[in-house]
Amino acid sequence: MEPLKVVAQLWERIEARDWDGVARLIAEDAVIEWPVSGERIVGRANFIAVNSDDGYSDERSVELLRILADGDLVVTEVEMPQDHVLYRAVSLWTVRNGEVVSAREYWTSPGQDPAPRWRAGYVESLLAD
Repeated sequence: MEPLKVVAQLWERIEARDWDGVARLIAEDAVIEWPVSGERIVGRANFIAVNSDDGYSDERSVELLRILADGDLVVTEVEMPQDHVLYRAVSLWTVRNGEVVSAREYWTSPGQDPAPRWRAGYVESLLAD
């Protein structure tokens, strides 16, 4: 299966909480990094455990905003509302032989990093007032 389809299915299965289906798309020795929180997930089993944890995987939707592919590299932007927080992620996935072998995901919330005042005269806010 081509890399773009692998990652599109990955997000669909994550939203459906189809953890067996997610596992079939992740290489056994995959490495997923979350630089914003300073974490590295090593291995399929750990990726599934983190994402399927009851405290983490409550009722939430995943909206795939963008997906682009170039060879084995797939880039996605997703939005995931949870409780009273909106999470967004840009993820860089590497896919080989139909499986995700590595990823680097940048998870954050809009407005989490306040804009410095000195830029106010040059920018427009993306946040709702």
